[in-house]
Amino acid sequence: MKPSLQVRLSQHLALTPQLQQSIRLLQLSTLELHQEVEQMLEANPFLEMEEDAGPIFEPMTERLTASEQAGERETERATEVDSAGSDEAPGVDSVELGATEREDWENGTEADDFDGIREQPSASSSSHNDNDDFDPHERNSVGESLQDHLHRQLLGMRLSGEDTAAVKVLIESLNDDGYLDDPLEDIAASLAGDDEEAREELLERLRCALKWLQNMEPLGVGARDLSECLTLQLRAMERCEAQMIAILICKQHLELLARRDMKKLMAATGADDELIKEAQALIVMCEPKPGRQFARAEANIIVPDVIVQKAGRNWKVVLNPEVMPKLRINDLYAQAIRGNRGAGGANGALSSRLQEARWFMKNIQQRFDTIQRVSQAIVERQKSFFTHGEIAMKPLVLREIADELGLHESTISRVTTAKYMATMFGTFELKYFFGSSLNTEAGGNASSTAVRALIKQLVAAEDPAKPLSDSQLSKMLEEQGIQVARRTVAKYREALRIAPANLRKAM
Repeated sequence: MKPSLQVRLSQHLALTPQLQQSIRLLQLSTLELHQEVEQMLEANPFLEMEEDAGPIFEPMTERLTASEQAGERETERATEVDSAGSDEAPGVDSVELGATEREDWENGTEADDFDGIREQPSASSSSHNDNDDFDPHERNSVGESLQDHLHRQLLGMRLSGEDTAAVKVLIESLNDDGYLDDPLEDIAASLAGDDEEAREELLERLRCALKWLQNMEPLGVGARDLSECLTLQLRAMERCEAQMIAILICKQHLELLARRDMKKLMAATGADDELIKEAQALIVMCEPKPGRQFARAEANIIVPDVIVQKAGRNWKVVLNPEVMPKLRINDLYAQAIRGNRGAGGANGALSSRLQEARWFMKNIQQRFDTIQRVSQAIVERQKSFFTHGEIAMKPLVLREIADELGLHESTISRVTTAKYMATMFGTFELKYFFGSSLNTEAGGNASSTAVRALIKQLVAAEDPAKPLSDSQLSKMLEEQGIQVARRTVAKYREALRIAPANLRKAM
Protein backbone atom coordinates (compact mmCIF):
# COMPACT_ATOMS: atom_id res chain seq x y z
CA MET A 1 0.00 0.00 0.00
CA LYS A 2 1.24 3.47 -0.85
CA PRO A 3 0.82 6.28 1.64
CA SER A 4 -1.51 9.00 0.34
CA LEU A 5 -3.13 12.22 1.45
CA GLN A 6 -6.88 12.74 1.32
CA VAL A 7 -8.97 15.82 1.99
CA ARG A 8 -12.35 15.24 3.68
CA LEU A 9 -15.06 17.66 4.70
CA SER A 10 -16.91 16.87 7.92
CA GLN A 11 -18.93 18.63 10.56
CA HIS A 12 -18.50 18.18 14.27
CA LEU A 13 -19.68 19.91 17.43
CA ALA A 14 -16.95 21.58 19.46
CA LEU A 15 -17.85 22.65 22.97
CA THR A 16 -15.65 25.36 24.40
CA PRO A 17 -14.83 25.24 28.11
CA GLN A 18 -17.16 28.19 28.68
CA LEU A 19 -20.00 26.41 26.89
CA GLN A 20 -19.43 23.21 28.85
CA GLN A 21 -19.51 25.17 32.08
CA SER A 22 -22.77 26.88 31.05
CA ILE A 23 -24.47 23.54 30.43
CA ARG A 24 -23.18 22.08 33.68
CA LEU A 25 -24.30 25.04 35.80
CA LEU A 26 -27.74 25.02 34.19
CA GLN A 27 -28.60 21.53 35.39
CA LEU A 28 -27.30 21.97 38.95
CA SER A 29 -29.71 22.28 41.84
CA THR A 30 -29.44 25.25 44.22
CA LEU A 31 -27.40 23.23 46.73
CA GLU A 32 -25.08 21.90 44.03
CA LEU A 33 -24.65 25.41 42.62
CA HIS A 34 -23.56 26.79 45.98
CA GLN A 35 -21.09 23.91 46.33
CA GLU A 36 -19.74 24.76 42.88
CA VAL A 37 -19.40 28.42 43.89
CA GLU A 38 -17.52 27.44 47.06
CA GLN A 39 -15.09 25.33 45.05
CA MET A 40 -14.52 28.16 42.57
CA LEU A 41 -13.94 30.66 45.39
CA GLU A 42 -11.25 28.38 46.81
CA ALA A 43 -9.62 27.70 43.43
CA ASN A 44 -9.72 31.17 41.85
CA PRO A 45 -8.16 34.08 43.80
CA PHE A 46 -9.81 36.68 41.54
CA LEU A 47 -13.30 35.68 42.64
CA GLU A 48 -14.75 36.76 45.99
CA MET A 49 -18.08 37.10 47.76
CA GLU A 50 -19.81 40.46 47.85
CA GLU A 51 -19.95 41.53 51.50
CA ASP A 52 -22.13 44.63 51.24
CA ALA A 53 -25.67 44.95 49.91
CA GLY A 54 -24.55 45.98 46.44
CA PRO A 55 -25.70 44.36 43.19
CA ILE A 56 -25.32 40.61 43.03
CA PHE A 57 -23.43 40.67 39.75
CA GLU A 58 -21.57 43.96 39.60
CA PRO A 59 -20.87 45.07 36.01
CA MET A 60 -17.15 45.30 35.47
CA THR A 61 -17.48 48.45 33.33
CA GLU A 62 -18.52 50.45 36.40
CA ARG A 63 -15.07 49.83 37.87
CA LEU A 64 -12.90 50.60 34.84
CA THR A 65 -11.93 53.81 33.13
CA ALA A 66 -12.34 54.21 29.37
CA SER A 67 -8.71 53.34 28.63
CA GLU A 68 -8.82 50.37 30.95
CA GLN A 69 -12.00 49.16 29.24
CA ALA A 70 -10.26 49.28 25.87
CA GLY A 71 -7.38 47.27 27.28
CA GLU A 72 -9.77 44.75 28.78
CA ARG A 73 -11.51 44.30 25.43
CA GLU A 74 -8.19 43.56 23.76
CA THR A 75 -7.36 40.96 26.37
CA GLU A 76 -10.75 39.32 26.00
CA ARG A 77 -10.51 39.23 22.20
CA ALA A 78 -7.29 37.26 22.65
CA THR A 79 -9.26 34.66 24.59
CA GLU A 80 -12.08 34.65 21.97
CA VAL A 81 -14.63 36.25 24.26
CA ASP A 82 -16.21 39.63 23.62
CA SER A 83 -16.97 41.23 26.98
CA ALA A 84 -18.06 44.72 25.91
CA GLY A 85 -19.50 46.34 29.04
CA SER A 86 -23.13 47.18 29.63
CA ASP A 87 -25.13 48.57 32.51
CA GLU A 88 -27.19 45.40 32.82
CA ALA A 89 -26.06 41.87 33.48
CA PRO A 90 -26.01 39.80 30.26
CA GLY A 91 -29.02 37.59 29.63
CA VAL A 92 -29.13 34.27 27.85
CA ASP A 93 -29.86 35.81 24.49
CA SER A 94 -27.18 38.50 24.81
CA VAL A 95 -24.42 36.37 26.24
CA GLU A 96 -20.97 36.86 24.76
CA LEU A 97 -20.98 33.70 22.63
CA GLY A 98 -20.77 33.22 18.90
CA ALA A 99 -23.96 32.37 17.01
CA THR A 100 -23.06 28.70 16.79
CA GLU A 101 -22.01 28.50 20.43
CA ARG A 102 -25.17 30.28 21.58
CA GLU A 103 -27.31 27.79 19.66
CA ASP A 104 -25.37 24.87 21.15
CA TRP A 105 -25.78 26.21 24.67
CA GLU A 106 -29.50 26.76 24.23
CA ASN A 107 -30.17 23.45 22.50
CA GLY A 108 -28.05 21.33 24.81
CA THR A 109 -26.26 18.18 23.84
CA GLU A 110 -28.48 15.40 25.11
CA ALA A 111 -32.14 14.69 25.73
CA ASP A 112 -33.15 14.12 29.32
CA ASP A 113 -35.95 11.82 30.42
CA PHE A 114 -38.94 13.50 31.97
CA ASP A 115 -41.28 12.23 34.61
CA GLY A 116 -43.75 14.90 35.64
CA ILE A 117 -44.21 13.92 39.25
CA ARG A 118 -45.30 16.57 41.70
CA GLU A 119 -42.85 17.43 44.41
CA GLN A 120 -44.51 17.48 47.82
CA PRO A 121 -45.17 21.02 49.08
CA SER A 122 -42.47 22.18 51.41
CA ALA A 123 -42.71 23.97 54.71
CA SER A 124 -40.70 26.73 53.08
CA SER A 125 -43.78 27.82 51.19
CA SER A 126 -45.22 29.23 54.39
CA SER A 127 -42.06 31.11 55.24
CA HIS A 128 -43.25 34.08 53.21
CA ASN A 129 -46.07 34.76 55.63
CA ASP A 130 -45.17 36.72 58.69
CA ASN A 131 -46.41 35.28 61.96
CA ASP A 132 -46.51 37.73 64.82
CA ASP A 133 -47.24 34.93 67.30
CA PHE A 134 -44.15 32.96 66.39
CA ASP A 135 -42.27 31.78 69.44
CA PRO A 136 -38.48 31.94 68.93
CA HIS A 137 -38.06 29.17 71.49
CA GLU A 138 -40.00 26.82 69.24
CA ARG A 139 -37.27 27.04 66.63
CA ASN A 140 -34.70 25.93 69.21
CA SER A 141 -36.84 23.05 70.42
CA VAL A 142 -37.31 21.79 66.86
CA GLY A 143 -33.54 21.70 66.47
CA GLU A 144 -33.15 19.22 69.36
CA SER A 145 -32.56 15.71 68.10
CA LEU A 146 -34.17 12.60 69.53
CA GLN A 147 -30.81 11.45 70.91
CA ASP A 148 -30.26 14.79 72.66
CA HIS A 149 -33.75 14.60 74.17
CA LEU A 150 -33.13 11.09 75.52
CA HIS A 151 -29.64 11.89 76.83
CA ARG A 152 -31.10 14.81 78.73
CA GLN A 153 -33.62 12.50 80.40
CA LEU A 154 -30.87 10.02 81.18
CA LEU A 155 -29.07 12.66 83.25
CA GLY A 156 -31.96 12.68 85.72
CA MET A 157 -32.07 8.90 86.15
CA ARG A 158 -30.10 7.36 89.01
CA LEU A 159 -28.44 4.49 87.16
CA SER A 160 -25.09 2.85 87.68
CA GLY A 161 -22.26 3.69 85.35
CA GLU A 162 -22.61 0.38 83.49
CA ASP A 163 -26.38 0.78 83.03
CA THR A 164 -25.96 4.38 81.91
CA ALA A 165 -23.39 3.33 79.32
CA ALA A 166 -25.70 0.56 78.06
CA VAL A 167 -28.63 2.94 77.68
CA LYS A 168 -26.39 5.40 75.81
CA VAL A 169 -25.41 2.64 73.39
CA LEU A 170 -29.07 1.90 72.66
CA ILE A 171 -29.90 5.59 72.28
CA GLU A 172 -27.21 5.98 69.65
CA SER A 173 -28.53 2.87 67.87
CA LEU A 174 -32.00 4.36 67.28
CA ASN A 175 -33.07 5.38 63.80
CA ASP A 176 -34.80 8.65 62.93
CA ASP A 177 -38.22 7.16 63.69
CA GLY A 178 -37.18 6.11 67.20
CA TYR A 179 -36.96 2.39 66.45
CA LEU A 180 -34.13 0.04 67.41
CA ASP A 181 -33.20 -1.54 64.09
CA ASP A 182 -30.35 -3.78 65.23
CA PRO A 183 -31.07 -6.82 67.44
CA LEU A 184 -29.58 -6.68 70.93
CA GLU A 185 -27.52 -9.78 70.11
CA ASP A 186 -25.82 -7.97 67.21
CA ILE A 187 -25.10 -4.91 69.36
CA ALA A 188 -23.59 -7.07 72.10
CA ALA A 189 -21.52 -9.01 69.58
CA SER A 190 -20.15 -5.81 68.03
CA LEU A 191 -19.08 -4.54 71.47
CA ALA A 192 -17.81 -7.73 73.12
CA GLY A 193 -16.12 -9.30 70.11
CA ASP A 194 -15.20 -13.00 70.40
CA ASP A 195 -15.44 -13.17 74.19
CA GLU A 196 -18.52 -15.37 74.68
CA GLU A 197 -18.81 -14.75 78.43
CA ALA A 198 -18.51 -10.99 78.05
CA ARG A 199 -21.05 -11.07 75.22
CA GLU A 200 -23.66 -12.85 77.35
CA GLU A 201 -23.08 -10.47 80.25
CA LEU A 202 -23.38 -7.45 77.98
CA LEU A 203 -26.52 -8.84 76.32
CA GLU A 204 -28.21 -9.18 79.70
CA ARG A 205 -27.27 -5.60 80.59
CA LEU A 206 -28.62 -4.35 77.24
CA ARG A 207 -31.94 -6.10 77.86
CA CYS A 208 -32.21 -4.27 81.18
CA ALA A 209 -31.16 -1.00 79.51
CA LEU A 210 -33.85 -1.48 76.86
CA LYS A 211 -36.52 -1.49 79.56
CA TRP A 212 -35.17 1.81 80.90
CA LEU A 213 -35.14 3.26 77.38
CA GLN A 214 -38.69 2.17 76.60
CA ASN A 215 -39.95 4.00 79.70
CA MET A 216 -38.57 7.33 78.45
CA GLU A 217 -40.41 10.00 76.53
CA PRO A 218 -41.64 9.92 73.83
CA LEU A 219 -43.58 6.75 74.52
CA GLY A 220 -42.83 3.98 72.07
CA VAL A 221 -39.16 4.88 71.63
CA GLY A 222 -36.82 1.89 71.55
CA ALA A 223 -39.40 -0.45 70.00
CA ARG A 224 -38.22 -3.14 67.60
CA ASP A 225 -41.31 -3.02 65.37
CA LEU A 226 -44.66 -1.28 64.95
CA SER A 227 -46.50 -3.81 67.11
CA GLU A 228 -44.19 -3.20 70.08
CA CYS A 229 -44.27 0.57 69.54
CA LEU A 230 -48.07 0.72 69.69
CA THR A 231 -48.20 -1.69 72.63
CA LEU A 232 -45.83 0.46 74.69
CA GLN A 233 -48.08 3.47 74.19
CA LEU A 234 -51.30 1.58 74.87
CA ARG A 235 -49.95 0.24 78.17
CA ALA A 236 -49.51 3.82 79.39
CA MET A 237 -53.20 4.57 78.82
CA GLU A 238 -55.95 4.18 81.38
CA ARG A 239 -56.77 0.53 81.91
CA CYS A 240 -60.09 -0.56 80.46
CA GLU A 241 -61.54 -3.35 78.37
CA ALA A 242 -60.97 -1.49 75.10
CA GLN A 243 -57.31 -0.97 76.04
CA MET A 244 -56.81 -4.71 76.59
CA ILE A 245 -58.45 -5.51 73.25
CA ALA A 246 -56.28 -2.86 71.54
CA ILE A 247 -53.11 -4.39 73.01
CA LEU A 248 -54.22 -7.85 71.87
CA ILE A 249 -54.86 -6.56 68.34
CA CYS A 250 -51.47 -4.83 68.18
CA LYS A 251 -49.64 -7.92 69.38
CA GLN A 252 -51.34 -10.51 67.21
CA HIS A 253 -53.84 -9.12 64.71
CA LEU A 254 -52.51 -5.92 63.15
CA GLU A 255 -52.90 -7.36 59.65
CA LEU A 256 -56.60 -7.99 60.24
CA LEU A 257 -57.00 -4.41 61.45
CA ALA A 258 -55.20 -3.10 58.35
CA ARG A 259 -57.56 -5.08 56.12
CA ARG A 260 -60.62 -3.82 58.07
CA ASP A 261 -61.69 -7.43 58.52
CA MET A 262 -64.23 -6.95 61.32
CA LYS A 263 -65.56 -10.50 61.32
CA LYS A 264 -62.17 -12.12 61.81
CA LEU A 265 -61.18 -9.50 64.42
CA MET A 266 -64.32 -10.22 66.42
CA ALA A 267 -63.72 -13.97 66.18
CA ALA A 268 -60.03 -13.67 67.14
CA THR A 269 -60.53 -11.33 70.10
CA GLY A 270 -63.97 -12.35 71.29
CA ALA A 271 -65.05 -8.69 71.35
CA ASP A 272 -68.20 -7.25 69.83
CA ASP A 273 -68.37 -4.63 67.08
CA GLU A 274 -68.59 -1.68 69.47
CA LEU A 275 -65.59 -2.77 71.53
CA ILE A 276 -63.49 -3.30 68.39
CA LYS A 277 -64.27 0.27 67.29
CA GLU A 278 -63.26 1.61 70.70
CA ALA A 279 -60.00 -0.34 70.53
CA GLN A 280 -59.36 0.99 67.04
CA ALA A 281 -59.88 4.56 68.29
CA LEU A 282 -57.21 3.99 70.96
CA ILE A 283 -54.77 2.59 68.40
CA VAL A 284 -55.33 5.57 66.10
CA MET A 285 -54.35 7.87 68.98
CA CYS A 286 -50.88 6.28 69.10
CA GLU A 287 -47.83 7.64 67.26
CA PRO A 288 -46.38 5.02 64.90
CA LYS A 289 -43.11 6.97 64.61
CA PRO A 290 -42.10 8.36 68.03
CA GLY A 291 -39.05 10.14 66.64
CA ARG A 292 -41.01 12.03 64.00
CA GLN A 293 -41.46 15.14 66.16
CA PHE A 294 -37.68 15.43 66.52
CA ALA A 295 -36.94 15.17 62.81
CA ARG A 296 -34.91 18.17 61.74
CA ALA A 297 -37.23 20.39 59.74
CA GLU A 298 -34.24 22.07 58.08
CA ALA A 299 -33.50 18.88 56.15
CA ASN A 300 -36.98 18.98 54.54
CA ILE A 301 -37.04 22.65 53.63
CA ILE A 302 -36.87 23.46 49.94
CA VAL A 303 -35.68 26.94 49.07
CA PRO A 304 -37.45 28.11 45.87
CA ASP A 305 -35.42 29.42 42.95
CA VAL A 306 -38.23 31.70 41.77
CA ILE A 307 -41.22 33.36 43.42
CA VAL A 308 -44.55 34.07 41.72
CA GLN A 309 -46.07 37.44 42.55
CA LYS A 310 -49.34 39.10 41.60
CA ALA A 311 -48.89 41.96 39.13
CA GLY A 312 -52.26 43.56 38.45
CA ARG A 313 -54.34 40.97 36.63
CA ASN A 314 -51.30 38.96 35.67
CA TRP A 315 -48.56 37.06 37.44
CA LYS A 316 -44.84 37.72 37.30
CA VAL A 317 -41.86 35.60 38.24
CA VAL A 318 -38.98 37.05 40.23
CA LEU A 319 -35.76 35.33 41.16
CA ASN A 320 -35.26 34.49 44.81
CA PRO A 321 -32.32 36.69 45.90
CA GLU A 322 -31.47 34.25 48.69
CA VAL A 323 -30.27 31.60 46.23
CA MET A 324 -28.28 33.91 43.98
CA PRO A 325 -24.55 33.98 44.85
CA LYS A 326 -23.27 37.53 45.34
CA LEU A 327 -19.93 37.43 43.51
CA ARG A 328 -17.46 40.04 42.34
CA ILE A 329 -13.96 40.32 40.93
CA ASN A 330 -11.22 41.20 43.42
CA ASP A 331 -10.27 44.81 42.55
CA LEU A 332 -6.75 44.64 43.92
CA TYR A 333 -5.74 41.57 41.93
CA ALA A 334 -7.49 42.75 38.75
CA GLN A 335 -5.71 46.13 38.84
CA ALA A 336 -2.38 44.39 39.35
CA ILE A 337 -2.99 42.31 36.22
CA ARG A 338 -4.01 45.39 34.21
CA GLY A 339 -0.90 47.23 35.39
CA ASN A 340 1.40 44.43 34.19
CA ARG A 341 -0.37 43.77 30.89
CA GLY A 342 1.98 42.51 28.23
CA ALA A 343 4.56 41.12 30.64
CA GLY A 344 3.79 37.56 29.47
CA GLY A 345 4.76 34.41 31.35
CA ALA A 346 3.12 34.15 34.74
CA ASN A 347 1.08 37.27 34.05
CA GLY A 348 -0.55 35.49 31.10
CA ALA A 349 -1.59 32.58 33.32
CA LEU A 350 -3.05 35.01 35.85
CA SER A 351 -4.94 36.81 33.08
CA SER A 352 -6.42 33.47 32.12
CA ARG A 353 -7.62 32.91 35.70
CA LEU A 354 -9.12 36.40 35.73
CA GLN A 355 -11.02 35.64 32.55
CA GLU A 356 -12.13 32.33 34.03
CA ALA A 357 -13.65 34.21 36.98
CA ARG A 358 -15.54 36.53 34.60
CA TRP A 359 -16.83 33.57 32.60
CA PHE A 360 -18.04 31.91 35.77
CA MET A 361 -20.00 34.98 36.85
CA LYS A 362 -21.57 35.37 33.41
CA ASN A 363 -22.52 31.71 33.21
CA ILE A 364 -24.21 31.89 36.60
CA GLN A 365 -26.17 34.92 35.42
CA GLN A 366 -27.13 33.00 32.27
CA ARG A 367 -28.41 30.17 34.45
CA PHE A 368 -30.71 32.40 36.49
CA ASP A 369 -31.90 34.31 33.42
CA THR A 370 -32.87 31.05 31.73
CA ILE A 371 -34.66 29.80 34.84
CA GLN A 372 -36.63 33.04 35.04
CA ARG A 373 -37.56 32.95 31.33
CA VAL A 374 -38.74 29.35 31.51
CA SER A 375 -40.63 29.98 34.75
CA GLN A 376 -42.39 33.03 33.31
CA ALA A 377 -43.40 31.01 30.24
CA ILE A 378 -44.81 28.29 32.51
CA VAL A 379 -46.78 30.83 34.54
CA GLU A 380 -48.24 32.34 31.37
CA ARG A 381 -49.42 28.89 30.25
CA GLN A 382 -50.79 27.92 33.67
CA LYS A 383 -52.53 31.13 34.74
CA SER A 384 -55.63 29.17 35.74
CA PHE A 385 -53.61 27.23 38.30
CA PHE A 386 -52.59 30.39 40.15
CA THR A 387 -56.23 31.48 40.31
CA HIS A 388 -58.13 28.26 40.96
CA GLY A 389 -55.51 25.70 42.05
CA GLU A 390 -54.37 22.39 40.65
CA ILE A 391 -57.83 21.37 39.48
CA ALA A 392 -57.50 24.07 36.78
CA MET A 393 -54.11 22.86 35.54
CA LYS A 394 -53.80 22.65 31.74
CA PRO A 395 -51.91 20.02 29.72
CA LEU A 396 -48.35 21.13 29.04
CA VAL A 397 -45.30 19.41 27.56
CA LEU A 398 -41.67 20.44 27.29
CA ARG A 399 -41.92 20.98 23.53
CA GLU A 400 -44.42 23.86 23.95
CA ILE A 401 -42.12 25.88 26.22
CA ALA A 402 -39.09 24.99 24.09
CA ASP A 403 -40.78 26.24 20.91
CA GLU A 404 -41.99 29.43 22.59
CA LEU A 405 -38.53 30.35 23.91
CA GLY A 406 -36.52 29.01 20.99
CA LEU A 407 -34.68 26.51 23.16
CA HIS A 408 -34.17 22.76 22.95
CA GLU A 409 -36.31 20.34 24.95
CA SER A 410 -33.21 19.06 26.76
CA THR A 411 -32.51 22.60 27.95
CA ILE A 412 -36.06 22.92 29.30
CA SER A 413 -35.64 19.56 31.01
CA ARG A 414 -32.42 20.72 32.68
CA VAL A 415 -34.03 23.97 33.81
CA THR A 416 -37.09 22.26 35.29
CA THR A 417 -35.18 19.56 37.18
CA ALA A 418 -34.49 20.31 40.87
CA LYS A 419 -35.64 23.93 40.41
CA TYR A 420 -38.55 25.10 42.55
CA MET A 421 -41.25 27.76 42.31
CA ALA A 422 -42.95 29.33 45.34
CA THR A 423 -46.66 29.95 44.84
CA MET A 424 -49.60 30.77 47.10
CA PHE A 425 -50.50 27.05 47.03
CA GLY A 426 -47.05 25.86 48.10
CA THR A 427 -43.61 25.24 46.64
CA PHE A 428 -43.45 23.00 43.59
CA GLU A 429 -40.77 21.64 41.31
CA LEU A 430 -41.03 23.23 37.86
CA LYS A 431 -41.70 19.78 36.40
CA TYR A 432 -44.94 19.69 38.37
CA PHE A 433 -46.52 22.15 35.94
CA PHE A 434 -46.04 19.75 33.03
CA GLY A 435 -48.52 16.94 32.48
CA SER A 436 -49.97 14.76 29.76
CA SER A 437 -53.44 15.38 28.35
CA LEU A 438 -56.59 13.27 28.56
CA ASN A 439 -59.46 13.42 26.10
CA THR A 440 -62.81 14.93 27.01
CA GLU A 441 -66.25 14.43 25.47
CA ALA A 442 -66.20 17.99 24.20
CA GLY A 443 -63.15 17.19 22.12
CA GLY A 444 -60.76 19.14 24.35
CA ASN A 445 -58.00 18.00 26.66
CA ALA A 446 -57.70 17.78 30.43
CA SER A 447 -54.42 17.77 32.32
CA SER A 448 -53.46 14.63 34.20
CA THR A 449 -52.63 16.86 37.18
CA ALA A 450 -56.15 18.28 37.17
CA VAL A 451 -57.60 14.77 36.95
CA ARG A 452 -55.56 13.68 39.99
CA ALA A 453 -56.85 16.72 41.88
CA LEU A 454 -60.41 15.82 40.92
CA ILE A 455 -59.90 12.23 42.11
CA LYS A 456 -58.64 13.59 45.41
CA GLN A 457 -61.78 15.72 45.78
CA LEU A 458 -64.09 12.82 44.97
CA VAL A 459 -62.39 10.57 47.52
CA ALA A 460 -62.49 13.30 50.17
CA ALA A 461 -66.26 13.68 49.69
CA GLU A 462 -67.08 9.95 49.63
CA ASP A 463 -69.09 8.10 52.27
CA PRO A 464 -66.56 6.42 54.61
CA ALA A 465 -68.94 3.49 55.01
CA LYS A 466 -69.11 3.01 51.21
CA PRO A 467 -65.84 4.23 49.66
CA LEU A 468 -65.63 4.65 45.90
CA SER A 469 -63.91 1.95 43.90
CA ASP A 470 -61.63 2.73 40.96
CA SER A 471 -64.39 1.73 38.54
CA GLN A 472 -66.84 4.09 40.24
CA LEU A 473 -64.31 6.92 40.13
CA SER A 474 -63.78 6.25 36.43
CA LYS A 475 -67.54 6.44 35.79
CA MET A 476 -67.87 9.66 37.81
CA LEU A 477 -65.06 11.26 35.81
CA GLU A 478 -66.74 10.14 32.61
CA GLU A 479 -69.96 11.81 33.76
CA GLN A 480 -67.97 15.03 34.00
CA GLY A 481 -66.74 14.57 30.43
CA ILE A 482 -63.28 13.16 31.21
CA GLN A 483 -62.45 9.77 29.71
CA VAL A 484 -60.18 7.88 32.10
CA ALA A 485 -59.74 4.12 32.22
CA ARG A 486 -60.02 2.26 35.51
CA ARG A 487 -56.33 1.30 35.44
CA THR A 488 -55.39 4.95 34.91
CA VAL A 489 -57.52 5.93 37.89
CA ALA A 490 -55.75 3.28 39.98
CA LYS A 491 -52.36 4.65 38.87
CA TYR A 492 -53.31 8.21 39.78
CA ARG A 493 -54.79 7.09 43.10
CA GLU A 494 -51.57 5.29 44.02
CA ALA A 495 -49.54 8.36 43.02
CA LEU A 496 -51.69 10.38 45.44
CA ARG A 497 -51.02 7.76 48.14
CA ILE A 498 -54.73 7.02 48.50
CA ALA A 499 -55.49 3.53 49.77
CA PRO A 500 -57.82 1.16 47.84
CA ALA A 501 -61.54 1.23 48.59
CA ASN A 502 -61.42 -1.80 50.88
CA LEU A 503 -58.80 -0.14 53.10
CA ARG A 504 -60.61 3.20 53.17
CA LYS A 505 -63.80 1.66 54.46
CA ALA A 506 -64.66 2.80 57.98
CA MET A 507 -65.05 0.06 60.56
